[in-house]
Amino acid sequence: MSNFTIGFIGLGNMGGPMAANLAAAGHTVRGNDVAGTTAEGVAEAATIAQAVEGADVVITMLPNGAILRQVAEEAIANMAPGALLVDCSTVDVESARHVAEAAEKAGLLFVDAPVSGGIGGAQGGTLTFMAGGTEAAFKKAEPLFDIMGQKAVHCGDAGAGQAAKICNNMILGATMIATCEAFALADKLGLDRERMFDVVSTSSGYSWSMNAYCPAPGVGPKSPADNDYTPGFAAELMLKDLGLSQQAAEMANADTPMGALARELYTRFVEEEGGKGKDFSAMLPRFEKRGWQG
Repeated sequence: MSNFTIGFIGLGNMGGPMAANLAAAGHTVRGNDVAGTTAEGVAEAATIAQAVEGADVVITMLPNGAILRQVAEEAIANMAPGALLVDCSTVDVESARHVAEAAEKAGLLFVDAPVSGGIGGAQGGTLTFMAGGTEAAFKKAEPLFDIMGQKAVHCGDAGAGQAAKICNNMILGATMIATCEAFALADKLGLDRERMFDVVSTSSGYSWSMNAYCPAPGVGPKSPADNDYTPGFAAELMLKDLGLSQQAAEMANADTPMGALARELYTRFVEEEGGKGKDFSAMLPRFEKRGWQG
């Protein structure tokens, strides 16, 4: 694969290591971040225009759809026709499609490619990318996905990557709540947590929340529960994704009562019950303290 000149906008906890991995693989990477953060091997660009000018590929990793629209407008205006814009942010489907249309009008390729795998995956180059866009755009982005991650799935047209991420995380939020509820109930019924795990992890209650990311300290594989719920995936980020799922459900006229209830519980947890800054699995101690309809 020939080396690309890459403009990377958003060098935070996720974007920084992703950009550094691209630079380490031999690509020329110019980075811009509103907070002035930098990444190893990445040349600093003072403005978005400087970061994207003459770039073969521009990658964005931003906090929300409103910021993406604003950044994309400036980036697209300064990108060369035929270049590729890859957005790795997790945003609403509507914003992803809006940017895709703007990119297409400017003669650019576009892929929306939100990620799964967290900060550890960004650092280790083991992210999963859920990509939406044309086949040509995906093919051009694929070698870069191979550097930053371990898997990239082409989910469909523009917006499909965001749709896949939102649906996945709605399942994750709901199953984590159910897993935490079950451990809290097991405690009150006098059932040993290790025995509970041994049964459920090999029975029909099997899930990623139980088997790979168990919310009970000292049970199952090592997880944030074993580090005082220091975030692997923060509760406020789960709340953001559940909010996006309900925004999408409203737009698509989809009935998602479990997703809506999960958002309600995480809203309460983050805003009223000390969950902000904790891992999303810290719902378990929250349920331990509560009683029937408590």
